[in-house]
Amino acid sequence: MKSLTLAVGITVIATSSFAQTVKPEVDPHAGHAMQQAPAAAQPAAQPAPRNANLPPTGDLPGEDKNAQATAQLKSSPRHAEWVDIKANSGTIKAFVVYPERKDKAPVVIVVQEIFGLTDWIRGVADQLAKEGFIAIAPDFMTGMGPNQGGSAELGEQGSVKEIGKITDEDKVRKLNAVRAYALTIPAATSSTAAVGFCWGGAATSLFALRQPALNAAVAYYGGMPADTTAYIDAKTPILGLYAVNDNRVNATLDLAKAELAKRNVPYEQHFFEGAGHGFLRQQNGNERAPANAKAAERAWALTLEFLRKHTK
Repeated sequence: MKSLTLAVGITVIATSSFAQTVKPEVDPHAGHAMQQAPAAAQPAAQPAPRNANLPPTGDLPGEDKNAQATAQLKSSPRHAEWVDIKANSGTIKAFVVYPERKDKAPVVIVVQEIFGLTDWIRGVADQLAKEGFIAIAPDFMTGMGPNQGGSAELGEQGSVKEIGKITDEDKVRKLNAVRAYALTIPAATSSTAAVGFCWGGAATSLFALRQPALNAAVAYYGGMPADTTAYIDAKTPILGLYAVNDNRVNATLDLAKAELAKRNVPYEQHFFEGAGHGFLRQQNGNERAPANAKAAERAWALTLEFLRKHTK
């Protein structure tokens, strides 16, 4: 099968052999990228070898599903640091990774899943820095954990329980604060972008619709607003990367495509055949692992191409 890239206001072109643009079927396993339990009578699947050109997988079998990301962070030659970013009366803790390059770099904000600022998200940030970007991963859970802590104190399941308290206004306010901080980094250019996953994919799209000065946004399997008024001020180019087996998310996309087309805002949609929700993180331990791995490889290449094009 052929993949179609649907870009608002530009010609439709073929992109790969495993993605398609047919209307996705409902996936009974759709959800927030929760790990699927293997059948009791079958041995656990062995993980595929690490592809060093992709972010680490976040679904390894065993107790430490983020082991690849943790190992990458420990061995990375790139400089990383924690910073506190001012946001109105409070602060946002964020993880910043710098690329090894001789000139200034554009900044990419990495927006977490519902599980908080995990080692996997920090691994994605390091991978973006490896590709030449300054990556900033804010902890949206800052101040929501025990003793005013954040994701580390809440843990993944605690973050899932608390994240619903973050309103759309909170998301945009925090992302605006992070972007403002990015523009003050001496090693950064004036170009900024955002990449988000699941909850963060939806938050990234929302930010793109409300912050016209953002240069680019990449949304992995995140829904789009159902209210047509959300698109009134849209200007930022958006790349949407979706699994065919994820109709819970995909059902929100036709309206977005139509509304952005009216305003001539570039919006590329890619649907990956056989893949399920959370495919970039679930490259191994999910029942859709082979299709997820293929989708991850193609989606990451598209991500880098899109970011480089719009943050020159």
